[in-house]
Amino acid sequence: MLTLRMLKTFRLVAQTGSFAAAAERAALTQAAVSLQMRGLEDAIGQRLFDRRGRQITLTRQGRDLFPRVEQILALTAELTATPIDAMQGPVTIGAVVSVIGALSLVVADLKTAHPRLDVRLTSARSDELTELVEQGEVDIAAVVARADDARADGLVWTPLYAEPMVMIVNRDVIETEPRETDPQRILDEHAFLRFDRRVRTGMVVEQALRAAKLGVSEYLELNSIETIAALVRKNVGVSVLPLLHRGDWQSDPLLRIVPIAQPPLLRMVGMIHREHDSRTHNITAAIAGMLQDV
Repeated sequence: MLTLRMLKTFRLVAQTGSFAAAAERAALTQAAVSLQMRGLEDAIGQRLFDRRGRQITLTRQGRDLFPRVEQILALTAELTATPIDAMQGPVTIGAVVSVIGALSLVVADLKTAHPRLDVRLTSARSDELTELVEQGEVDIAAVVARADDARADGLVWTPLYAEPMVMIVNRDVIETEPRETDPQRILDEHAFLRFDRRVRTGMVVEQALRAAKLGVSEYLELNSIETIAALVRKNVGVSVLPLLHRGDWQSDPLLRIVPIAQPPLLRMVGMIHREHDSRTHNITAAIAGMLQDV
């Protein structure tokens, strides 16, 4: 599908003669620029570039297209010369599964306040969402911070909240032995349900176990926090997970929360959007404020 973003990127490539230079000016990755240009060529059914090593030149079709793109972008600039409310038009917002529930409630409130905002919600892993934001396929995403606290170039990080890493156990584990709240003894006597180590939350779980010097008896490794919680309710095993923001585990009659360290290791959740995008910056600020208020 042809998009205005593709046309803007095409103009930058045509002006600079380089995907890398266009990427720098657009605050995108070179891979994202290349992906957009392939999408543009597919959308119009013509080859627009001669790719010879690092040198990029326009084909005849590309040279013919360039002045028409300039006209389209000039008309678009006229239409947007008068400031327009950021809270309108299409926006794609992504989130990791453990955040999508709280985010969807906030987005519903945002839609009520701004009915001309056309929101599409999607869910994926943090690394996948980061790549989609870099490529311009997703505008804003709520993700888990990397375990090494690294930040992707060209993206703005807005912190939302921190969730302490805790052990969740079935109520019978505590009520059978009322004084039994020693994390290592619980882990010695019960199967451990581990969150997927390939993703950021799983890496934070592993950090928390190492920081608390806890050994575990592996039983299952799963990629759903709610599935793990459901198994703990069935007393299949115990787990170490983030105490979810707006979660109900503390009031759940079948679950008990056991601290594993003081102070606890934290899972950091925040929102990312592309740098120099004032519209998504304003929407992100509104969502962050609403999430932090609840």
